[in-house]
Amino acid sequence: MKIQLVILMIAITLVSCGGDAAKQPANADGFAGIEKELKSEFGDDAHYTELTIIHNESIGNSISTTVTDAPESLKMGQWTYSLGNWNQTSEVTLEIPEGTKAADFMFQLGEKISLEKLGELVEKSSEQLKAEEDIDNPRLEMAFVKYPKNGDVNDAQYIVKLQPENGGTSFTFSYQMNGSLIEMDY
Repeated sequence: MKIQLVILMIAITLVSCGGDAAKQPANADGFAGIEKELKSEFGDDAHYTELTIIHNESIGNSISTTVTDAPESLKMGQWTYSLGNWNQTSEVTLEIPEGTKAADFMFQLGEKISLEKLGELVEKSSEQLKAEEDIDNPRLEMAFVKYPKNGDVNDAQYIVKLQPENGGTSFTFSYQMNGSLIEMDY
């Protein structure tokens, strides 16, 4: 009886300490945890055309993505993650120009595109709002990878959208892949 209770307590501890993407903070470490969740769900070699993290104070982070593990098939799934669960919302068939490869119009998480980098940029944007706009406690509204339709990773951008703690004007920051600010708009 005692052994079953100990096993139950260990299992509960492991589940409660897990890397639930919904509870990850809007910073580099938190977004690295979200990237780990994506790789756990879709594999290290998954290819994406869209990836958005939306933060809601009451439910935490939700994720929307379009992903495949077989780019040459031209078949992708649209998935959402909310409240700890992944759900496929639809299937997508890509159309690409003749003579091109589907993978050229997709990105992978890792060296060139990193959610940890996106999380760093959320932190950087928040600090900029505090300093320049005198906004205390800006909070994440959404962050995403904007991948160009031409498939040129050099044109890809990280987008961070923040708003004041009590709502109001949203501030959108656009960054190059190396983290250089392109513009801040509101």
